[in-house]
Amino acid sequence: MKPCSLAFLLLILLGPAAGRPVSAHGIRYATGTGGIVVKAFFDDNRPAAGMFVSIFAPDQEDRFQSGKTDKNGRFAFFPDRAGTWEILVYDRMGHRLQIKVPVDTGLGPKESIESSGIERYLKILMGLGIIAVVFFSLWLLNKSREKPEEPS
Repeated sequence: MKPCSLAFLLLILLGPAAGRPVSAHGIRYATGTGGIVVKAFFDDNRPAAGMFVSIFAPDQEDRFQSGKTDKNGRFAFFPDRAGTWEILVYDRMGHRLQIKVPVDTGLGPKESIESSGIERYLKILMGLGIIAVVFFSLWLLNKSREKPEEPS
């Protein structure tokens, strides 16, 4: 038997006996706890599934991580430093959520953050205010263009 064939036979026989199969490109794994989970949802409580997500570390210009929300509108990441992290959730139709998450030295969120929903009503109120200003301006403009009737 050739020395090459003998070495190959020994690898095949001793690999599983050592508790690990022989593999040129093995991948290992570990599970853990912690990290930060963001759950994005629409005003009607439907999950914002499949939205793009960009995570920015404190004092960094480049993206730390990117991806998409899962079918439940969730995205998780594990910060590697304390500070205020910026999370951007968006799609290509104009929906956009931008939040800042303070992370403490234990690399977890300082507190659970949840939007109150008041932002939606403030945006609606602001939009109605803009519409009212535009209509009032148009009414004044129209009023100033009207010619006063001359007495006969």
